[in-house]
Amino acid sequence: MSSVEKLSVDQITKENPLLSNFRSIIETSFYRNNVHKVTRLSDCYTLAKKASGTIVTDIPVYQPEKLELPADAMVLVSNDGKIVGRSAMARRIIGDPEVDTAFYSGLLREAIYQSSQKDCYHSEVYVGLSADFMIKCHLQLPKGFEHSLYAYLLNFQSTTSAYHTQYTASAHYEEGDIYVYADPTWVHPDFPDGLVLIDHKHNVAAVLGLRYFGELKKATLTLAWAIAHRNGFIACHGGLKQYNLVEKKYTMAVFGLSGSGKSTITLADHQNQHDVTVLHDDAFIISKKNGTTTALEPAYFDKTQDYPMKDPSINFFLTGHNIGVTLNEQHQKVLVTEDIRNNNGRTIKSRYATPNRKDHLPEKLDAVYWIMKDDSLPPIVKIDDPVLAAIFGLTLATKRSTAENVLPETDLDRLVIEPFANPFRAYPLTEDYHDFKELFEQQTVDCYVLNTGYFNGQKISPQQTLSCIEAVINNTETFLPFGPLSSMSYAPTDSLLPDFHDPNYLVKIQDSLNYRLDFIQQQKNERQDDPVLPNEIELFIQKLINELEAAKATISE
Repeated sequence: MSSVEKLSVDQITKENPLLSNFRSIIETSFYRNNVHKVTRLSDCYTLAKKASGTIVTDIPVYQPEKLELPADAMVLVSNDGKIVGRSAMARRIIGDPEVDTAFYSGLLREAIYQSSQKDCYHSEVYVGLSADFMIKCHLQLPKGFEHSLYAYLLNFQSTTSAYHTQYTASAHYEEGDIYVYADPTWVHPDFPDGLVLIDHKHNVAAVLGLRYFGELKKATLTLAWAIAHRNGFIACHGGLKQYNLVEKKYTMAVFGLSGSGKSTITLADHQNQHDVTVLHDDAFIISKKNGTTTALEPAYFDKTQDYPMKDPSINFFLTGHNIGVTLNEQHQKVLVTEDIRNNNGRTIKSRYATPNRKDHLPEKLDAVYWIMKDDSLPPIVKIDDPVLAAIFGLTLATKRSTAENVLPETDLDRLVIEPFANPFRAYPLTEDYHDFKELFEQQTVDCYVLNTGYFNGQKISPQQTLSCIEAVINNTETFLPFGPLSSMSYAPTDSLLPDFHDPNYLVKIQDSLNYRLDFIQQQKNERQDDPVLPNEIELFIQKLINELEAAKATISE
């Protein structure tokens, strides 16, 4: 089997690296008398359907039998309350120097004790969908949150007989199963925004005082990505698709935060002009050995803001999270989407939304596309140096979205840097930098930067972005030198053309590079206990800044 669930008596010692204080606290709670195991997805559906607070719509689930759901299964809706997004401020990584391990250990023991009088559920799923990588994961939730339990078994892979057989035959890793303990009812005066404890070295997490389903999903992925990272894979918060061309296959990965266009690009059918295979739009891993890719989830936790009720995509909805319900003319309960009720309405969308879906691609990756919202960049830029390609991933500049529960004073229009578009990394940042640099260097993967925000005051449309990608795939795109900057080129796009003779534009590029340089230096100052980011990063950015300074001097002469 892939991960370790049971230990021999000889293995149960304090020297065993699979065991830890936090793992023991969390795993032990799963064996209490008040915890009841629910193994079948159909049973979870029944529990969620009957739960107080659930809305049973009149929208039938598409091909329910294939999902091992009842034939009459309907889309189930549940709404959380005030908070409808992830609360990044609630996360604590056990092992980080600023995290008081003893304090949080005691707090967690008390939190679990307080739940001992509640009826709780225990369900299992698989994370990773190929024989190369599958990990068993256990989730515990109290009664009253059956909808979240059901959504969890839909989002990840429930333990069907077919997948159990695949899991049994999959590659073995000397890693303990993942355990996630969650209690959305937990309240503590010192943690009004809730608390998420991640022990990524021992594959356990606790999600306390938070109802939003995305917290369970991302806590699980944080642990799965950490396991993959330790075992020869690159952890990817992004989308991956493959174009099946006449003479070759072209496999591309796109990386961006929620709202950047990641899912739009990954799931686009290009008006059926191309035969396209989709791996996933959010979570996958790349083998460092051979470049093959594996999806971690079968379904899609998708925003509903772009899906009016008449949209055909509604046919593939399985759940609704923080969305409205109304009656249609047949007196049927249907969805009110497009974020009318609140921001960040969500759904678990079936894998059958993409009929050309695969869980593993044996072909190596051809290109990485970093998605930015950086108005110093035209719609598409090609990066020809592996160091610079990794730097642009390390300093991926974007904007926050409504998927996040941020502090009230947060400016959602301000440019922020989220390295490799992955705010869920629990291991040192420099390790991702070296992994991606090696990908570009040793596996000869191409690199492009896509700006899906504004350029020259104009909004770059999804169609313009997709056209740029199609031109690359069809080898019809012409790339020109990106002004004075070495190792960079751009493709002219309609009226969105950079003017390298305009000193104000050069200053804008320079400001963007300085922002990246400041971020790198800040990381070095704040994370002194982590392995240091290599000096080559600052030297390369400074070289580009110097090239801009020289160009500005030439213009002023």
